[in-house]
Amino acid sequence: MSFDNLGLAEPLVRALAAKNYTDATPIQRQSIPPLLEGNDLLGIAQTGTGKTAAFMLPSIQRLRAANEHVRPRACRMLVLAPTRELASQIAVSAREYGRFTKLSVATVFGGTSVGKDRATLVNGIDILVATPGRLLDLIEQRYLTLGDIEILVLDEADQMLDLGFIHALRKIVKLVPKSRQTLFFSATMPKAIRELADQFLTDPVTVSVTPVATTAERVDQFVTFVQQAEKQALLTLTLQDPAVERVLVFTRTKHGADRVVKLLAANGIASNAIHGNKSQGQRERALSEFKSGRAKILVATDIAARGIDVSGVSHVVNFELPNVPEQYVHRIGRTARAGASGVAISFCAEDERPYLRDIEKLTRQKITIQPLPENFLTQANTLKAQRAKVIGADPAPREERQQRGPARPRATHHARPTGGRPEGAGRSAGPRPEGAARPSGPRPEGAARPQGARPEGGRPAGPRPEGTRPEGARPGSNNRRGGRGRGGRPGGPRAAAV
Repeated sequence: MSFDNLGLAEPLVRALAAKNYTDATPIQRQSIPPLLEGNDLLGIAQTGTGKTAAFMLPSIQRLRAANEHVRPRACRMLVLAPTRELASQIAVSAREYGRFTKLSVATVFGGTSVGKDRATLVNGIDILVATPGRLLDLIEQRYLTLGDIEILVLDEADQMLDLGFIHALRKIVKLVPKSRQTLFFSATMPKAIRELADQFLTDPVTVSVTPVATTAERVDQFVTFVQQAEKQALLTLTLQDPAVERVLVFTRTKHGADRVVKLLAANGIASNAIHGNKSQGQRERALSEFKSGRAKILVATDIAARGIDVSGVSHVVNFELPNVPEQYVHRIGRTARAGASGVAISFCAEDERPYLRDIEKLTRQKITIQPLPENFLTQANTLKAQRAKVIGADPAPREERQQRGPARPRATHHARPTGGRPEGAGRSAGPRPEGAARPSGPRPEGAARPQGARPEGGRPAGPRPEGTRPEGARPGSNNRRGGRGRGGRPGGPRAAAV
């Protein structure tokens, strides 16, 4: 179906034509008409299905038709996203779709100057894309009010729930008018997400374009069984294949991502890493080089990669399998976008086989086994000797730290593979947020660490990440300058940084 037949105004159709978009995707065909009528919507769709256009196009048309003047320090449409990269990507799309309108678009997220955000918001913004923690900071510092919201969008709701943003979302929803249009999008729809949607939506239209937790049909999936110590050699040989044009490599930890980049460089293969310990500028440069093709290899953790929407990714390599099977679905969805085909290759060590079983159970399909290359051990030794001439002995993977204090139950019964704690995952001492089950996925990159947990080597350099402190944790209790009560640092909350 053409966009011309969906009831969109001429400026929007012209903007789509400028991007060479002519035919609407299934979620766009099903979502745009009811959204133009003002209905709430519950959308179940993976990333890469065109859902940003599905909610942004009708929203721009409704805002334009209402012709309301935005007040200072206010916004008319609020889009909430779990990560910086996804927020930036949504804002880019909003500007492109609204290029022939006079609507203003802005983003706010951690890792950037609060003063810059204040200057951006002082005259008001029509469309604001934000991560929850920084948004609440700006509200509490009275740089922003949500009383004029006409449209509220929650994108990647399942990821926000996994990352512990539930309390932030509930606070934000209490601040927006009840007479609003609410759009709720999630790749999966477990019970907790369904309950959250029931709280936020009023008589919504439900749109589901893919079965829950299915993998992309155009992705050819393979798994190779390999010892943990030999994964680096297998990755190097894989990347030397001319068929691998642009590849996204996933690791479970920030340390693991940096290690992979260093060892690839020692074998003459250039790559960039993107994860929570990188500054905002470093993350933006790495993503820009990957999108432009100047760097064909990007090594990423799950959290940092959530907002990566890059066409032409030929391969996804799971250097380490995720311990949460849904993350596998999101990872391989980075390829085979916009109707293209793609390849997903997973490296599975002996202690990761339970994770592989969980993935196959979730996706309801067996992944094709791909054997090791011929003369693999000989080639691996040659690569290792080459690296030794450049950097000396390979840096060892980070050893698993012994857990302090009494053991606590894990979200999964499987043993964690060696190589460090997943990015953002920490130990919790003290109450769990509002009676909710412990999230199965990692905490948002750099999110406030519950009391009693200390990251490897102390606090990472850089700004404190985005996210609110879990209820029950005691702010200021480990303040090296002395306790300053629940407010922590004087003058308002600490700036967020996801």
